[in-house]
Amino acid sequence: MDISGARVLVVGATGVLGGLIACALAERGALPALAGRNPVRLAALARDLGGPPARCFEACDLDQCSALGPWAERALSGLDGVLVTVGAAAFGAVEDVSNAMAGHLLTVNALCPMAVLRGAAPLVADKGFLLAMTGGVPERARTDATVDVPMPMGQPEHPDQPHPHPHPQTDHIAGTADYTASKEALSGWLGVLAEELAPRAVTVLDIRSPHLDTGFTERSLTGQAPALPPGADALKAVHFLMDSIASA
Repeated sequence: MDISGARVLVVGATGVLGGLIACALAERGALPALAGRNPVRLAALARDLGGPPARCFEACDLDQCSALGPWAERALSGLDGVLVTVGAAAFGAVEDVSNAMAGHLLTVNALCPMAVLRGAAPLVADKGFLLAMTGGVPERARTDATVDVPMPMGQPEHPDQPHPHPHPQTDHIAGTADYTASKEALSGWLGVLAEELAPRAVTVLDIRSPHLDTGFTERSLTGQAPALPPGADALKAVHFLMDSIASA
């Protein structure tokens, strides 16, 4: 896909990773629409990028999430792709995580991205793309700075790229059960979405990156993150992501 001129909705643009992605898209000539939860950061990012459409939303309001795709499609006069980088972290043994916190993780990490993509799926152009981040803490991060960006779901396997089905062997880490469950729920949903959109040649990307150096684990809603190797370089991850989209 040619990123230059592509009309792309970035959901989670006020986060570290989402902001980097929005900037990288703009640098490659894409036309972004920005959605984020922090109005101050959102306004600053939009100003830095020359004033693209921007909209605040609340991740726990699923109707707001579903409305982002139609808003972006109107604001950009079309929609070629959607990237969702929204996420929340919380840690603790199973018996120490409250039902309310578990529900919050499922809402932010799974139901919010699902709602965004549910609203955008009928509107994204044929041969466009839908992307969500499902990797991170549940999988042991490699100690180098490389980023494992899997092939788009539903595409033939290439010998030089790992295929997302079956998923790579996972070494689960104690204290991440509910976080893992929320991410795995989203991953399974994306797999089905890919099958449903295959007739329109819409690429669904389930991005399983290693732990990135974005400070994400330090912003835990509860508990303390388990010991992890140093995070991989986030900017390098974004460049891999752009290349993955361009080759879709």
